[in-house]
Amino acid sequence: MQGTLASGLRWQSYGSGDPVTLVVPGLGATSGEARLPASGLPGTRVVATLPGHGDAVDAPAGYWSYTRVAEDIAELADSTGARAAIGTSLGTGALLRLLAEEPGRFAAAGLLLPGALDAPRESPAMRAFAEFASAVEDSDLDRLRGLVGEQLPDGVDVGGYVEARTTALARIPEAMRAIPNDAPVPEPGRLAAVTAPVLVLGATKDPLHAESVARAVAAAIPVARLEILDSAAPLLTHRGVVRELLRDLVSNV
Repeated sequence: MQGTLASGLRWQSYGSGDPVTLVVPGLGATSGEARLPASGLPGTRVVATLPGHGDAVDAPAGYWSYTRVAEDIAELADSTGARAAIGTSLGTGALLRLLAEEPGRFAAAGLLLPGALDAPRESPAMRAFAEFASAVEDSDLDRLRGLVGEQLPDGVDVGGYVEARTTALARIPEAMRAIPNDAPVPEPGRLAAVTAPVLVLGATKDPLHAESVARAVAAAIPVARLEILDSAAPLLTHRGVVRELLRDLVSNV
């Protein structure tokens, strides 16, 4: 099954039966990157494609905030019956916003590579997104490719990822200016009301997702399990580990 929301967000389901797990990607995620957290999960996986990404239409004016993306995620969860959710980066921020508003919304949540909690992104990530946006605004795709390549760990075969990521980022300069300056949960104390199982996954060397943010998110959710992986890109370098962590999380939903 597949569908499209009024904002232009598209979704595609894979598999069948319960549990139904919603998968929300990060900003500028390629199609393959968006599906990574869904790999190997039981039941039905509903993978979102955000506006301006993949085959989705461009985002409407003023779309790019954690609040607005969270509204779409709530609508998508309602329409598909999703009781579990997994987010990455921007997707995690949107899920945090939704959980702060509705602590009982999901029976399990995976929060991968949070980039921010109650304040905008930290300086290194802010600078990186500003450089991405500037390259797009200057129509300098060679520079953008170089910047994308600098974010990747050495010695990992990423195939055509750099080109696909460059193409994705080239569509969303407005998002790269807006999202890093936003905060998912201005009052993180509201996350203390979450009682369902939550996995928070951080990384030690990811230039866009500080380890300290993952620790802060886990500290704000008393029931959270924190896993920190020694990597600059754990979804690429530790696929098997991440897959097992997510399978364990949703298997009992």
